[in-house]
Amino acid sequence: MSPSRWRNVARRILLACMILVGSSARVLAGGDNLTLNPALSKDEFNSLSRELGFGLSYFPLAPAAPLGLIGFDIGVEATAVNISEHSSFWRKAVQDGNPPSMLVLPKLHVQKGLPFNVDVGAIYSAIPNSNVSLVGGELKWAFLEGGIILPAMAIRGSYTRVLGGSDIDLETYGVDLSISKRVFFMTPYAGVGEVWIRSSTDSRALTTQFKETQNLSKAFVGVKFHLLLLSLVAEADFSTISAYSLRANFSF
Repeated sequence: MSPSRWRNVARRILLACMILVGSSARVLAGGDNLTLNPALSKDEFNSLSRELGFGLSYFPLAPAAPLGLIGFDIGVEATAVNISEHSSFWRKAVQDGNPPSMLVLPKLHVQKGLPFNVDVGAIYSAIPNSNVSLVGGELKWAFLEGGIILPAMAIRGSYTRVLGGSDIDLETYGVDLSISKRVFFMTPYAGVGEVWIRSSTDSRALTTQFKETQNLSKAFVGVKFHLLLLSLVAEADFSTISAYSLRANFSF
């Protein structure tokens, strides 16, 4: 199958996962392409980078416990990020000047267990009818595997990068510490982390180009429901703004 065919298939799968978010809010699409207004100031770009960077950073959507050597998870998810829709920086960042109330990102998410309680993962996101796409990856080590009595604990490193023709070059780096404990058919989990955001403008419309580096602290809570081969995950992430995610995946 050709690369273009694969991209078309991926986009159709991502469209299907939009049903995971039952929100009536208008989402980023169509006229909401990231096209910067020439009047955007440096302070506004800083604020935009902070919210956009958090929304496009890596969200775990998984407990701390390792998948195991033969473990494999693949599925779809959607993240809804509460943004400052009435702010000047968002109005100057979207093509039609009318930002959505929420930034919603459908994603493909794959995770694979490796030896020594290590998991690797990857995500891909392409917002329908917009110029925003995203790739990312993670490396997680469960230094405490957990069991009948003890919880699992893990440390994770992650990376994401915006692709496509938007006016912003943006990448994020993250590290977090999480804890989880399985109780019957569900595994609640929680964690804290830090996100570093590197962003720069890439717009001919701007007379002055901007470049920012900043970091955010965050906390997250979630729960994974184990339903035979199917798993459902719900997660909430909190920083200067909040994000809510749902995931449906097959677990082997």
